[in-house]
Amino acid sequence: MMNVEQARFNMVEQQIRPWDVLDFKVLDLLQLTPREAFVPKGYEELAFADMEIPLDHDEIMLAPKMVARMMQAANIHESDVVFEVGTGTGYGTALLAKAAREVESVDIHPDFIETAKRNLAAQGIDNVSLDSRDAAQGVGSDKLYDVIIITGSLPSLPESFQQSLQRGGRLVAVVGTAPVMETVLITRAGDNEWNQETLFETEIPALRNVETVKRFTF
Repeated sequence: MMNVEQARFNMVEQQIRPWDVLDFKVLDLLQLTPREAFVPKGYEELAFADMEIPLDHDEIMLAPKMVARMMQAANIHESDVVFEVGTGTGYGTALLAKAAREVESVDIHPDFIETAKRNLAAQGIDNVSLDSRDAAQGVGSDKLYDVIIITGSLPSLPESFQQSLQRGGRLVAVVGTAPVMETVLITRAGDNEWNQETLFETEIPALRNVETVKRFTF
């Protein structure tokens, strides 16, 4: 029988800290949020493993260290409104919800949204709105957000995502095509000014229905 608390502690200390995740707020969230409650049935023993967990529709649950690194990069504040592309099982959504004021999360797969609703409700998380739709080309509204996190890769980043940031807002996305993808942090500095920082190289599956669009230039 797995010692869940020891496994969670080991995940944080042996996988996540060594991957340069040192923000205490993020580390605390990972300790307090039961990842085992969000993995698909039959994968509970692998909840804390350093691996991607397969989901239906040939999708994946990101490895814990990837979720943590993206959370740290986004530097989420308690007053932030967050838009997440790719709800999956709701684990990353739960972390975002505990860090921010409000989270809007979308997923192209309706069954993922239903699963995430159940998982989040079971944890008493009620500051999340979920919707099943395609957001590969942008958030789909004129609303501006403090943080946007995209949990699938994009060959290039549609300009509409940056335009949906508040001034000072942060966007974390994985951009490129296999085998060369980069996790980038984009910060809106002004009405027509954005700063981009490349954080690290990685490789994750692409969002569904992505198109190769002209890359945004700064």
